[in-house]
Amino acid sequence: MTQTTEAAALSRSASSPGGRPARVHRAWFVAAVTFVTIVGAAAFRSLPGLLIDPLHAEFGWSRGTIGAAVSINLALYGLTAPFAAALMDRFGIRKVVALALTVIAVGSGLTVWMTAPWQLWLCWGLLVGLGSGSMALAFAATVTNRWFTERRGLVSGILTAASASGQLIFLPVLSWMVEGHGWRPAAVTVALAALAVVPFVWLLLRDHPADVGVRPYGAAEFVAKPEPVRGAARRALTVLFSAVRTTPFWLLASTFAICGASTNGLIQTHFVPAAHDHGMPITTAASLLAVVGVFDVAGTIASGWFTDRFEPRRLLAVYYALRGLSLLFLPMLLAPNVHPPMVFFIVFYGLDWVATVPPTLALCREHYGEDSAIVFGWVLASHQVGAALIAYLGGLVRDMTGSYDTVWYAAGALCAAAALMALVIRRRPDARPGRLATVG
Repeated sequence: MTQTTEAAALSRSASSPGGRPARVHRAWFVAAVTFVTIVGAAAFRSLPGLLIDPLHAEFGWSRGTIGAAVSINLALYGLTAPFAAALMDRFGIRKVVALALTVIAVGSGLTVWMTAPWQLWLCWGLLVGLGSGSMALAFAATVTNRWFTERRGLVSGILTAASASGQLIFLPVLSWMVEGHGWRPAAVTVALAALAVVPFVWLLLRDHPADVGVRPYGAAEFVAKPEPVRGAARRALTVLFSAVRTTPFWLLASTFAICGASTNGLIQTHFVPAAHDHGMPITTAASLLAVVGVFDVAGTIASGWFTDRFEPRRLLAVYYALRGLSLLFLPMLLAPNVHPPMVFFIVFYGLDWVATVPPTLALCREHYGEDSAIVFGWVLASHQVGAALIAYLGGLVRDMTGSYDTVWYAAGALCAAAALMALVIRRRPDARPGRLATVG
């Protein structure tokens, strides 16, 4: 049987009994399973900030000691992503994700019996860091690249929003557990949440459309499953060495580092203490930060829809410019009470929180084709580096000057620079919105 005949037979096997195409393409089911997987894995992202005080009270460990475990976790989260994307090309999405969820469950579960700081570093830092890095945005990028030809921006936006959705679901539950029952039940809940998703991944997730005899969503022709790519670590490094010789990589990595600096590193880390400096209760400031997460979901999905229709580099320029402008106004908005301009900032900033992800993914696809998931993994690593730097430098500036004002202004200037860098990225002449990943 020829490859064309075989592909046609496989395609017919995926159709309804009457020969008509199935109403819902299998790719959407795969995207749904991916969404649920990322939501379930998001439990571990909600827990670290809730563990600091309980661990300090029970064991007497310094906050620096506990923070070191979180630092290891964040570093591995960024650095593991490109290797995880390469491992998915070698062993398949299903095996890598199922193993990553199991590692997260083991790392979180073992913390229940820890008695020394090195055990926290090993369990929460190393194991959960490695597992979470394999569940980073490279997972969403790989699924989107393989299963979709059209609507890639929308799908990447939805899958990016899944992490924020998971944190919104688990954060209030875990905080209630920690406050009422201690930190151990919360750690066990994270482990169980990760394990609960493993059967869905193993039974419902498929590595490639060819595995079930269908075309990628929107594709005009059947796409044969590629042979496994051996040497995952070598390939991740080879792709990096190739990408660093291109200008778009440095522009994308630099802009995404500023994205991490102005979101996770700045607002997520320093907004609550900065608001408290102006007399706002910590609980109120934390509630405002939670509202950012609510609008993050809507903003990211909308950004994916825009990415399918507009030029990604121009979208990035708009996002960074608006974010930088809002940060310049923030020092004037901080006050003891919540007032309408602050509410507007929270809503606006939430919509822009990770709206940069879909267009950044699209530009990686446009310029790096089949290697785009791995390249995006390295770009994501730069995001984490930017976040780590501003998290440290922001606190240092606060200690030296007694105010966060300089930090907000500097972040606004960095966002303006990112907007300019986005516009400098050259567009491939054969790239069109919604079809960027078809470029080889």
